Amino acid sequence: MTKEDVRLLYEYDRWANDRILKLVGALTPEQFTRDLGGSFPSVRDVLLHMVASKWAWLTYWKESSPSDRILTDLFTRSATLFQSESVPTLATVQAKWAEVEKEHVEFVNEVTDEQLDRTLPVGNTSLSLAHLMQHLANHSTYHRGQIAMMLRQLGAKAQGTDFAEFLLTAADSYSHRAAQHSTAHRL
Repeated sequence: MTKEDVRLLYEYDRWANDRILKLVGALTPEQFTRDLGGSFPSVRDVLLHMVASKWAWLTYWKESSPSDRILTDLFTRSATLFQSESVPTLATVQAKWAEVEKEHVEFVNEVTDEQLDRTLPVGNTSLSLAHLMQHLANHSTYHRGQIAMMLRQLGAKAQGTDFAEFLLTAADSYSHRAAQHSTAHRL
């Protein structure tokens, strides 16, 4: 996986997350926090899990001396930083999301092919940064599917967030930005 592949993957991830966040914006506060009985009880809780995971992985990827202990500690900290009690409304979730997303965009835009080959300890093994980044994007896709189902349960509108739909409808804007980025680096 190259840095351009990663940039495309995360451009898709942002596009799909933006679509979900816009749909969630139509929910009432009660619908946003209603317990629907899933592994994450409410739409808010799924979104918080997604952003907490993104924060933890991003923080880990930036570690100069990563270890499995640091990773475990980051996920423990993320559970505290992104508790539903401290992030009770859509506006507060969106603010946290924007904070983490800004750092994430910077990281993705600056990652090099060499960095993508770097291995980081995870459990009893090590995985490449590229594979960990693929994992996080896949993780978001899984949870967007949960949110789509929850929206339907709440009687709200859901919308497709497939990669193919992104490529057919939105990737042109990515390709244009990627070409500009590539040209700027050659100058």
